Amino acid sequence: MMKEAFDYIEMKIPAKAEYVGVIRLTLSGIASRMGFAYDLIEDLKIATSEAITNAVQHAYKKDEGGEVVVGFALYTERLEVMVSDSGKSFNLTETREETGPYQENIQLEFLREGGLGLYLIESLMDEVRVHQNEGVTVFMTKYLDREQVERNVETIST
Repeated sequence: MMKEAFDYIEMKIPAKAEYVGVIRLTLSGIASRMGFAYDLIEDLKIATSEAITNAVQHAYKKDEGGEVVVGFALYTERLEVMVSDSGKSFNLTETREETGPYQENIQLEFLREGGLGLYLIESLMDEVRVHQNEGVTVFMTKYLDREQVERNVETIST
């Protein structure tokens, strides 16, 4: 099996709400460089912000000074975004293998305090997987041409 080529960008931020904007700006730049349409970039920004905000709110105690790691894997046809509140760098292959469908207990974490959490992330992204180890890692994928593919199918069937 041939390994797929990709560029990888990783950022580590303090687990504080004021740094979410820095990630949003970076994500916006990456996605627009890849050719994502404006509305898809907005979806990416909202979903990623939600995952980071969840990590900031739930992963660490007030003065614990935790970190959130955000990884971007840029493929030709998709962008994968990983958000982890364990503060550790990603070994991409390992992380992907460990990440599976989320269980009920993780769902509850995201829904605490009335947050829409995973529901929102799932509605905005094409694929969502969650891994809970020493922290929680949310693994989100957005395809460049998912809408284009669906549009083509519609025109063929009508």
